[in-house]
Amino acid sequence: MPFLNKIQRWAEERPQDTAVVVAGRRLGWAELRDAAAAAVPFSDGVTVLAEANSVDFVARFAAAVAGARQCAVLDPSWPVQLHTDILQRLREHVPPAPVSGEDALADGPPESTFLIGLTSGTTSVPKAFTRSRRSWQESFDASIEFFGLRQDDVTLAPGPLAASLNLYALAECLYAGSEFQTLEGFDVGDVHAAITYDRVTRLVLVPTMLRLLSERGLTGGVDASGVRTIICAGSKLDARTLEAARRWAPKATIFEYYGASELSFVSGAGLPAGEPLDAGGTGIGRPFPGVEVRILDDGGEALPDGEPGNICVRSAMVSNGYLWGDDGEALRSFDGWVTVGDQGYLASGELHILGRRADMILTSGKNVYPHEVELALASVPGVAAAVAAGLPDDIRGQRVVAGVVASHGGITATQLRAGLENILTRDKRPLQYFALTELPTTDRGKVSRNILLDWITSRDTRARHLGQ
Repeated sequence: MPFLNKIQRWAEERPQDTAVVVAGRRLGWAELRDAAAAAVPFSDGVTVLAEANSVDFVARFAAAVAGARQCAVLDPSWPVQLHTDILQRLREHVPPAPVSGEDALADGPPESTFLIGLTSGTTSVPKAFTRSRRSWQESFDASIEFFGLRQDDVTLAPGPLAASLNLYALAECLYAGSEFQTLEGFDVGDVHAAITYDRVTRLVLVPTMLRLLSERGLTGGVDASGVRTIICAGSKLDARTLEAARRWAPKATIFEYYGASELSFVSGAGLPAGEPLDAGGTGIGRPFPGVEVRILDDGGEALPDGEPGNICVRSAMVSNGYLWGDDGEALRSFDGWVTVGDQGYLASGELHILGRRADMILTSGKNVYPHEVELALASVPGVAAAVAAGLPDDIRGQRVVAGVVASHGGITATQLRAGLENILTRDKRPLQYFALTELPTTDRGKVSRNILLDWITSRDTRARHLGQ
């Protein structure tokens, strides 16, 4: 466990079948097994991988977790100094392992650590957490069941393998014996070509990528009728993205799920082809197989349905905790119930997400969740997408501001205020609006509220203030 014994099995049973394709370069199961076995490190310590997507990366990743070895995957786009700082911390926190000479491509003990995960960060040193082999095997079993992954599926995850969403999708396919594809870098034309010519049946990606692919695919006449599964994570699917994806890939079941790198899967929902669209709310499905969810207050007491608090989970998929960076708040445990500080509530068994405590805006003594504001703005006619955040304010502490991408033409602050009048209470409505030329996103495609604030404070041309 978690997937090397399965690679051995598929190599014996289906040696010539395709295991992995990256930017057109293919490895069969036997080729992948042999390449990984040849790359197994002699040392039993930590292997650090910081490189772009390639089939060589896949082989080296498999080799790096052979036996009881551990692997840390760094984003190659991070600054050199950040890489250096992380390597130094790894040397400090992970003692050198004795050299056993074990070079077999086999899984180590289930409870042993195999992966050192890093929370995203481009300047400060990110937190590092560890995962056991068993935690990912439990996750594989749950996600394969929930998403209905089949051996005849061809999965395309077009983002960087350094991101946990894509690295997990790769490992899940290796475990299931299902073909996995990715690209050297995200490119709409390359993704469309893969869908057209490479029999792709399954997409794993973030909502911003899905919107681009769907809207441009519809405009360009790209046929996505062969896609039967779309899996989105990272942020809630908005109505425009969901509607475009449904039109572009009419036979696909569209899944979205909530989870965290430290927790693995928490809850999710699938919208089968042909069912009415239901977007714009805060709900994000029911607990994953094998996961229990409770809403607890800061004292660890359970809260009733509908009352917001800490989203806490109990499952065998949870990480071991932090190797470094634990401030006692980022990952808390209440008698076995674990939370990363995300806020939400339960209603009739469905989990509703309000957002991270760290993102919460405190304005005039009131708590405002940007996620609520964004969902409300996305329902206003003329708004394609929205992002909200809190700017420092001498009187209020923070003031709510919002950036919007118009769906067509322009939009005014007056229109936005009118659209929110009967949706949000006055204290939650933005005091300033900015027209955005594009969504502020990280290099992994996730919407960033901090980048929005940077654009506003630096008077970036991508965020134009909308007057009264």
